[in-house]
Amino acid sequence: MANSGSSRHRLLDRVPDSFLLIMLTIGVTACSGRNEAGGGGVQLIQINPGHFHAGLVQKTMYEGIDPGVHVYAPAGPDLDDFLLRIDGYNSRAEHPTGWSMTVYRGPDYLERMLAEMDGNVLITAGNNARKTEYIHQAVSAGLNVLADKPMVIMPEAFPLLEETFAIAGENGVLLYDIMTERFEITNLLQREFSMIPILFGTLEPGSPEDPAITKESVHHLFKYVSGNPLVRPGWFFDIGQEGTGLADVGTHLVDLIQWECFPGEIIDHESEIEVLSARGWTTDLELEQFTRVTGLSEFPGYLDTFIEEGRLRYPCNGTMTYRIRGVSARVSVTWAFEAPEGTGDTHYSIMCGTGCNLVIRQGAEEGYRPTLYIETRRGGDDFEAIIELALQERITPTWPGVEAIRLSDGVWRVEIPDEYRIGHEAHFGQVMERYLEYLEAGALPDWEVPNMIAKYHTTTTAVGMIGDR
Repeated sequence: MANSGSSRHRLLDRVPDSFLLIMLTIGVTACSGRNEAGGGGVQLIQINPGHFHAGLVQKTMYEGIDPGVHVYAPAGPDLDDFLLRIDGYNSRAEHPTGWSMTVYRGPDYLERMLAEMDGNVLITAGNNARKTEYIHQAVSAGLNVLADKPMVIMPEAFPLLEETFAIAGENGVLLYDIMTERFEITNLLQREFSMIPILFGTLEPGSPEDPAITKESVHHLFKYVSGNPLVRPGWFFDIGQEGTGLADVGTHLVDLIQWECFPGEIIDHESEIEVLSARGWTTDLELEQFTRVTGLSEFPGYLDTFIEEGRLRYPCNGTMTYRIRGVSARVSVTWAFEAPEGTGDTHYSIMCGTGCNLVIRQGAEEGYRPTLYIETRRGGDDFEAIIELALQERITPTWPGVEAIRLSDGVWRVEIPDEYRIGHEAHFGQVMERYLEYLEAGALPDWEVPNMIAKYHTTTTAVGMIGDR
């Protein structure tokens, strides 16, 4: 691992054959001005942190979390990249963090973690091939788990996840996934406006051909994270290790549909969800593009199945239509290689109510910034008064400064102050703060566990309908 000379990592490099302990202290002790929040009863463990989301969980410090973090992982670039990311947070000029990392490198990292139990909250964000297993083992051993999405990527592993939630309940530990999109301000406001009957009315049932709620996401393989080009591991392009777009990003979209359409309500996945159709397609990459995003000079052998005429046909895209409590919904996930300059990942969403449609767009007209529109489905001039009443009584008490600007007959744009647009990376800290509240309370809201089960039932069912391609 590269040494920046400015953070304080404790690198515990144990040789697995003999379990010989080798201690190497990197950097210096915390300096004045370092963010020293923490020191509480929560002690984090990171297992095989191969996704940049593992680092984003530690982008800030938290009251109640001990700054000492134990990491268990196989040696390799995934671990090195994670530690360099934490080192960067520790050594940055503004609001540096103060994490102290104790690292075990070895092929038996899972067994060693379970034997030592050096913490009480496991973070898992990386290669998804074994993630359901990690979660199951950790919960069975009595660890709380905060898992990056997805918790499961294949339909055959879904029963194990269901069983794991039951074990978590029996052992009194909290198993929770990182749903950052619930904290994105346009999603929050779309949900809030939909809960105002005088404005939104009731959710339309829609039809499979014309769903009542649609969510579409366009992600990009090459992007910047924390100001640096993101290097993706080769395994990211193997759907057996990363999952398809519906299994991965689709988790967020299905979660938002449940969270917005049925707030605080328990969804029974066996009787209230029916996946109607699903299909997938590929994003094709030349070797030069693959090298640019991974740093690898050739396609790994585990991708041979997806190589045709020297190009990687990456089966990452997907769309599905399903019915939830009689409401038709559609989810679509597309991966492009790189966003046009000045743009990024984009999101489109529409909720159709009897009173109005609530629409999030993020195209060129919006400057590629998520923007919420209210489109009335009623006649008359009284709808503007209804919007003003909704803002006064429901929206601005929580989000002062939010306004609605009339663009044309029947269409308003919701104006959102910049202070509420904190960015995707900051949402990881918000999820952690919420999870800490749940840990302190000793329980999740009663709807969270059944709805996580419902969510993964939906995504894995769609994946099973698509198959390998």
